[in-house]
Amino acid sequence: MYQGIPETLGRKQFEEVLARFPNRPEARRQTGISYIFSCFRTRPETTLKALAVFLESAEQTDTPILVQIDTEHWWQDRPDLWNWWDPAKPGYNPANRENVEWTGWSPDNAIKIAWRNWGRQIRVLPPPNFASPRYTEACRAEIRRLVPMVMAWHAQLPANKKHLFIGLKLGHETSIGVNAYHYPEGNARLAKPATEDPAGNLKTDDVLARGVAQIGFAALKTSGIRTNGAPAESELRDVSQHYLENLCREAAQIGVPRDRLFAHGAGWKEGELSYDVPVNRYACPGWSFYQHAADPGKDVGVQRNLARSDAPYWAATEWLLQGKKDATAWQSALTQTLADPRCRYVCIFNWESIRSNSMAWQGITQTLAASEK
Repeated sequence: MYQGIPETLGRKQFEEVLARFPNRPEARRQTGISYIFSCFRTRPETTLKALAVFLESAEQTDTPILVQIDTEHWWQDRPDLWNWWDPAKPGYNPANRENVEWTGWSPDNAIKIAWRNWGRQIRVLPPPNFASPRYTEACRAEIRRLVPMVMAWHAQLPANKKHLFIGLKLGHETSIGVNAYHYPEGNARLAKPATEDPAGNLKTDDVLARGVAQIGFAALKTSGIRTNGAPAESELRDVSQHYLENLCREAAQIGVPRDRLFAHGAGWKEGELSYDVPVNRYACPGWSFYQHAADPGKDVGVQRNLARSDAPYWAATEWLLQGKKDATAWQSALTQTLADPRCRYVCIFNWESIRSNSMAWQGITQTLAASEK
């Protein structure tokens, strides 16, 4: 997966990856490129232009692509949805409390700030309420704006290039409370420097609060699941699953076939219920693999859901072999992940982490070469 700002996306990124891992027409496995279009992070015209360039570059270089649309993690450009507290900034509306998560059952418990740890802890905007009508309609509107462009591009491809469309991925480890978490009394920290923020308190195995403040109240109340008491693990799973299924339904109605539509979930504690989230009738499920990258067959939550899924495929839609591993380990892990014929693709996160990893290069090259035999 290539990361970077949309304005820099272009053919040069494709050529950089292909220079290291050229595609071979005779091989069963091909090099592909994915990119996450965070459509609430940038202006609509920026996203549309970047997507057009991405599709054009794929066709020009004969490179299979995965189009990933994120409406969950980054929404800086939609203060009209989240800014409920600052009248001096764009988008201010007290009613926006309904679009963000809460730490209790009242809108008075709406949060202003959250934290994310993807290698390092950073401050982020409050996570969205997955059941908010305004927020979910904004998500569907983006799908209606972007997906037709993808499908029109695919429709005009000649028969010998249809394989360039690996698929469309919706969701981004869809869940409540981990990728954007909130510290107790966190709103009071907004006016303080980030250097004073607590760190190291997140406990991913502590279902449900994860060692910090419990959130999810807004989604549960809005969806009518409950209005008092303590949230249950199954309830947070259900509201996340319903949100992601609705996005997939929207894409399916536009014309994305199930074998090219993927939903992205994840789990942290072994076998927890959040692994269920990406399983729905419109898409193929996909998960993140870090702990079990070397052998997805050992991932209890994934295997439980593969046993009940009737989708034609599944995907290792976020995958990285971590630590100092040699080329043999990389080849073994990739081969093991792809051993299941229903595994449609492995998306290695991310190109920036692979660019300088010679052992990864060798292992990936060996895996691609072995598929020619």
